[in-house]
Amino acid sequence: MNRIQHLFGRKKSDILSIYFTAGFPALDSTTAIIDSLADNGIDMIEVGVPFSDPMADGEVIQHSSSVALRNGMNLNLLLSQVAEARTRQPDIPLVLMGYLNPMMQYGIEPLFKKCKDVGIDGLIIPDLPFAEYMRDYKPLCEKYDIPVIMLITPETSDERIRLIDDNCNGFIYMVSSASTTGTKDRFNEEQKAYFRHIAGLGLSHRRLIGFGISNPVTFNDACSHSSGAIIGSFFIKCLEATSGDAKAAVSRLLSAIGKEA
Repeated sequence: MNRIQHLFGRKKSDILSIYFTAGFPALDSTTAIIDSLADNGIDMIEVGVPFSDPMADGEVIQHSSSVALRNGMNLNLLLSQVAEARTRQPDIPLVLMGYLNPMMQYGIEPLFKKCKDVGIDGLIIPDLPFAEYMRDYKPLCEKYDIPVIMLITPETSDERIRLIDDNCNGFIYMVSSASTTGTKDRFNEEQKAYFRHIAGLGLSHRRLIGFGISNPVTFNDACSHSSGAIIGSFFIKCLEATSGDAKAAVSRLLSAIGKEA
């Protein structure tokens, strides 16, 4: 069983997934960050592939990508670091998140094969067109048991959401707003109405809410309207505030959202 399926099978609520950009703040920080997250009860980890034009990301993750690229991070090195971390962390789901350009340069089927070899459990590709996914990626998802996890936003039609639910596995990544990534103090009523609407569609796949989660209010709201929350920008800020001390950054994050390690 894919580790993502196993996670959702054993845990029904309050799932916490954390995103970080590989190569930030230092080129060799990836394995220490994965270890610190896994050892402190984080349920799932999204490892970001740095890219020069991360269109769905706000200033914080854009900055982390720029630093990671200057540090020399690339997809080959990222995957080798994940392989090293996987030897110590055999159970936690690891998801690779990045844009099409570096993945296409690597080669799509070679990437799926390498992800299988190093222990990646899913892919998130924000700029992958759905028609291209259906034609070229879905067969590879089935061949390698690595789902491509699709994002939905308040602007995504119900028809498209149902297509995603019918044709993609893993989970559905609910973007909390139509804006880019970044922290917010609270979700507004329009966002909460969107959460309730999606919950009422009767989808077969579990959902996690991301974008704008950084405190107990936003974390608890996300968990009350889905299976859990995804935090990215705020964890990047925690890494920066602790000068790259991964253990201290995880502790800072958990304290900020009202969770204990």
